[in-house]
Amino acid sequence: MRPLRARVRSGSGYSFVELLVVTAIVLVLASAVMPLTRVTMQRQREAELRRGLREMRTAIDRYKDAVDFGVIGGFDVEAGNEGYPPSLEVLVEGVEVLNDASGRRMRFLRRIPFDPMTQSREWGLRSYEDDPDSRRWSGDNVYDVYTRSRATALDGTAYDEW
Repeated sequence: MRPLRARVRSGSGYSFVELLVVTAIVLVLASAVMPLTRVTMQRQREAELRRGLREMRTAIDRYKDAVDFGVIGGFDVEAGNEGYPPSLEVLVEGVEVLNDASGRRMRFLRRIPFDPMTQSREWGLRSYEDDPDSRRWSGDNVYDVYTRSRATALDGTAYDEW
């Protein structure tokens, strides 16, 4: 017959105290990782916002250059808009190229980028005639874009000032 001590130790597994210690360690590690995860996600959204703003501002500049060099114009480009697009949708839909019998359209954006801060495709717009800090768009043309988010970035600046 086996001794009593050998019979009790023969059961395999962990004790309740060992499970509690492991659970406590996992919770401490998880609580340390959560703030880091939030900051990482915020950085990714900020990078996506910068990329979207750069993409639209580059498209606006390319549109303006095409008007200035006479590549596009005619009936699609309104007089008095300083050569800037009348809306962001025009950058997606495109404008007919002058002196091209095939009716080819010059497009500047594939689609309007998604604003990761407001979770929409609605952007704040500024016209050439608007004040630089204006929050109202006169509707004449699109000179600049900004996010409508009033939140603050990780570096302390406001997103709508980017």
